[in-house]
Amino acid sequence: MQMVNSKKVAPYIFVAPFLLSFLLLTLYPAVQAFIMSFQRILPGNSQFIGWSNYERIFNPTFYDALKNTTIYVILTVLILTIFPIIFSVFLNSRLVKFKTLFRASLFIPSLTSVIVAGTIFRMMFGESDVAVANQIVGFFGLDKIDWRYHSWSAMFLMVILCTWRWMGVNILYFLAALQNVPKELYEAADIDGANVFQKFFYVTLPFLKPITIFVVTISIINGFRMFEESFVFWETSSPGNIGLTVVGYIYQQGIQMNDMGFGAAVGVVLMLIIFVVSFIQLLLTGAFKRGDA
Repeated sequence: MQMVNSKKVAPYIFVAPFLLSFLLLTLYPAVQAFIMSFQRILPGNSQFIGWSNYERIFNPTFYDALKNTTIYVILTVLILTIFPIIFSVFLNSRLVKFKTLFRASLFIPSLTSVIVAGTIFRMMFGESDVAVANQIVGFFGLDKIDWRYHSWSAMFLMVILCTWRWMGVNILYFLAALQNVPKELYEAADIDGANVFQKFFYVTLPFLKPITIFVVTISIINGFRMFEESFVFWETSSPGNIGLTVVGYIYQQGIQMNDMGFGAAVGVVLMLIIFVVSFIQLLLTGAFKRGDA
């Protein structure tokens, strides 16, 4: 008990659950996936085949998946960064009442299962005339849209579902950051005659930089590893691969086609892409500079 209560041992006991979960659920599977990427895996048999799986990766289907994923990442990063900043500033205003109610309601979509939410969205954006989205389109005199069978509308469905789920969470992030902006700076800006836009760009945004870097980073990572938003709309396959993502391609090849070695190789390439893109983003935003984030 003296050893457990000692200041030298106690910290290791507290971090032990995280270390064990990281080693067993993250590091070990990652190492195994890297080893599998050099193998041909059959039921009850595995054989090392060198770089053959990696040589097969760069094909038209993979390029389609990478293109869809990249567009999805760009759109979600822009939407889930710009709009939450604007909405959080409005919600932080003294003119807005019932702030606690708004904050609680904004967090609810993130607690909803993607499958449940996706099923509802799939019904709303159905191909029939009585679907909610087509009724709205018909109200403006336009023809109904086959939402799941066009490339632009397919991307719209995935982005709108992601936006609905995570917009409120990002707003809460920025709302928390706004609480740390010194009120004295706004008072000094008022004395200097600064208008609303000048206070926003020269006072608010600089203090939101650390949380902005964080939101952009997690949006990039979550965007590249997106799978559920595509699966709920097209399940196993989409027409012309308009809804195929890189993770969906891994599922398609590794699970459905029973080619685990090739799926692992695609996963390793995806991990490298996420690492490179995130590193460049952090480098460009100055996150590695001392005192920034």
